[in-house]
Amino acid sequence: MGAGGVGVAGVAVGVAGSTAVHAVGHATGGEGHAMVDVGFCTDMTVHHVQALAMCQRVLGRDTGDSVQAAAAEVLQTQSIEIGMMRAWLTDWGESTAEPETAMGWMDMDGGGAIPISEMPGLASDDEMRALSIATGIEQGRLWLELMRSHHVGGVDMASAAVQMAGTEKVRRIAQVQIDVQTYEIGLYDMLLATEYA
Repeated sequence: MGAGGVGVAGVAVGVAGSTAVHAVGHATGGEGHAMVDVGFCTDMTVHHVQALAMCQRVLGRDTGDSVQAAAAEVLQTQSIEIGMMRAWLTDWGESTAEPETAMGWMDMDGGGAIPISEMPGLASDDEMRALSIATGIEQGRLWLELMRSHHVGGVDMASAAVQMAGTEKVRRIAQVQIDVQTYEIGLYDMLLATEYA
């Protein structure tokens, strides 16, 4: 698939990049914010940081062109979003440090916050080690599987933020994440059914 994978991944870069730049322009402006906005930005930053670590484990490796292109796209898009969300947290006077618990802002069916390690979609330490030591197409397949699960968890979180966040810019970035990551899930499914089957 090679070049085709690069072209398809490039579409997502364009979608995320153009909207992300628009959102940066509204990073300040005196809008109010609530626990949902802070919680979402904090938790999604943690989620994105692991995605970057997953990409760094495969970039430059012999995983096939399609995974190289997909990993480069995730690295670029989510690095931009991390910068935006951390800037907003700083503007709001909130910490950018990784918290011990997450998802409390979603209420989790009344269950309250959960340990960071239990966030939906996060790969386990064992899965991250397996990704690090895998090689070739096997590593590419594992990256696709793990990033697909990661995106499913991210889309669920972003969907809650679209409905619950009090700040327009937070709702906007959450919708971008839904759109881009849903598109990428479809791409990963296609790759897992074809060249990485």
